[in-house]
Amino acid sequence: MYVLGTAGHVDHGKSALIRALTGTDPDRLREEKERGMTIDLGFAWMTLPGGREVSIVDVPGHERFISNMLAGVGGIDVALLVIAADEGVMPQTREHLAILDLIGVSSGIVVITKKDLVDKEWLELVFADAANVIKGTTLSRAPIVAVSAVTGEGLAELTQTIEKVLDTTPPKKDLGRPRLPVDRIFTIAGFGTVVTGTLIDGRFSLGQEVEIVPSGQRARIRGLQSHKKKVETAHPGNRVAINLTGVSTEQIERGQVVTTPGWLRPTSAMDARMRLLASVKSPLPHNAEIEFYSGSAEAPGVIRLLEKNDLPPGESTWVQIVTRKPVPVVKGDPFVVRSPNDTLGGGAIVQTHASRHRRFYEPTLRKLAALEKGSAEEIFLTVLRAGEPADLESLTPRTNLNAGEVEAVVQKLISEKQIFQLAGKGGRAVLISAGGYGQKKDQAIEAARNYHQQFPLRHGIPKEELRSRLKTAPQPFLGLLNLLIQDSVLVEEGAAVRLPSFQPALTREQEQSVEKFLQTLVENPYSPPSENLPGEEVLGYLQEQGKVVRVSADVVFSKAAFDEMVKRTIEEIRTRGKITLAEVRDVFQTSRKYAMALLEYLDEKKITRRVGDERFLK
Repeated sequence: MYVLGTAGHVDHGKSALIRALTGTDPDRLREEKERGMTIDLGFAWMTLPGGREVSIVDVPGHERFISNMLAGVGGIDVALLVIAADEGVMPQTREHLAILDLIGVSSGIVVITKKDLVDKEWLELVFADAANVIKGTTLSRAPIVAVSAVTGEGLAELTQTIEKVLDTTPPKKDLGRPRLPVDRIFTIAGFGTVVTGTLIDGRFSLGQEVEIVPSGQRARIRGLQSHKKKVETAHPGNRVAINLTGVSTEQIERGQVVTTPGWLRPTSAMDARMRLLASVKSPLPHNAEIEFYSGSAEAPGVIRLLEKNDLPPGESTWVQIVTRKPVPVVKGDPFVVRSPNDTLGGGAIVQTHASRHRRFYEPTLRKLAALEKGSAEEIFLTVLRAGEPADLESLTPRTNLNAGEVEAVVQKLISEKQIFQLAGKGGRAVLISAGGYGQKKDQAIEAARNYHQQFPLRHGIPKEELRSRLKTAPQPFLGLLNLLIQDSVLVEEGAAVRLPSFQPALTREQEQSVEKFLQTLVENPYSPPSENLPGEEVLGYLQEQGKVVRVSADVVFSKAAFDEMVKRTIEEIRTRGKITLAEVRDVFQTSRKYAMALLEYLDEKKITRRVGDERFLK
């Protein structure tokens, strides 16, 4: 289904045209009817001669209500640019046309209304004026039709023209991520909260859980209507009314988005290419204060110019928009910026959740250009090239690709080894770019090298310490570590890893000291001396080499003596059924100190268990 939207100067007959086409009065507010002027958005629908049903959004034309107009045009597919025959092109005609041009509405019809009020010669002048004003805009090829809402003349031609334009207008994308920018909120007695908007990017179904963004409120769809008819499923491009349970009207406001939970994160920093309107009187300076509009959302903010000190009228540049409150937008969304009284410019968002960029920095500008016009593969790689592994589910919305496109791109890039897939939590894919993997590889080599220098007698850096130094989450780290081991960047040593070229080794002085120490253990196997133990690093090395076993802070047995003591202790317990500390002391002709250290170590290792003063096998 398609959505038509009116645009044009105040009192040029937009609402009257909608009434004549549909039989529905889009002016729903008492004040609108009293003043004869549209103030807020109005809605209607019609069935075309060919059977196609379309929604219509009627927007206010008065300059004081331009923010309401902006809330309505974001979801339209075809614009009806209305120009009154008795007045011709007026200021809001130009401003509304500029807005349609900025947000990329390329399908439209110029409708000259009130033709019954002028003669043929004057009407021809208005036709020429209309053709001239749309030159160079996205509506430059729009057909021009003259009608009278009073006499009905030209309405049949207009409906036929709408049919033809719709035949060449692509439907809204179904990215599988439904979004409904809220433009109206109200309560229906007996039903509760209802919100309306134009559904984009996906579908909604009865009973579905939804999230209100940015507030994070959760709700459930109790009912769905399109054109006052109940539906089980709402499709992209439809004007939809959603009856929500679990949320009140006070908790929702225009500008919020109804969507599926968990994926849409509001942002306060966006990168975009912005065009300043040629009609703006002076250049736009860096850090200019603006009002930002996208969908039905609006927010005050600041524009940072990334490649110019100021932006001249009629020119484009890369900008970063920083809003003072988060807005629910995604890559590709059109936007408009205004000063308090004038539309300044607009464009399309290329990156959300943008980090602060260094100005005039060529790598950043190249990255933004790739995000704007690159192939699907280039866009995906650019989004992923932050260096860190990223969850595929969180990456997808930033690419503006649908699930099928993403799957094809990922498989192609994996096959070309431009990206690598790492293990993900709960089976969710986690990816890293080849460049990101290269960075992590260099960091891992550096971390391991530093660790080897700091602890030359340890067989490697513990895996958990390496993860901490790489600042990588646990699940992606496992996949990353497997890649590093598979590529022979690191060698696994139990709970640690090392560089392939590294082997722990004693200095000559340490070798002499160790030789003497080991000899004392041989000479006193069950009562080794506790004084003059080697340093902690040397002891750790000897333990890793399997030459000694340290059972307490100051008791170290040779590995042969320890194995013998464990074996005989177990045999004694099996023979006696149990053993005491005194009996262990007597078996090995040692002191209470060594017998206690041995037994407590065996308790700790779950070989024995203590009951009072006696030990039993576990």
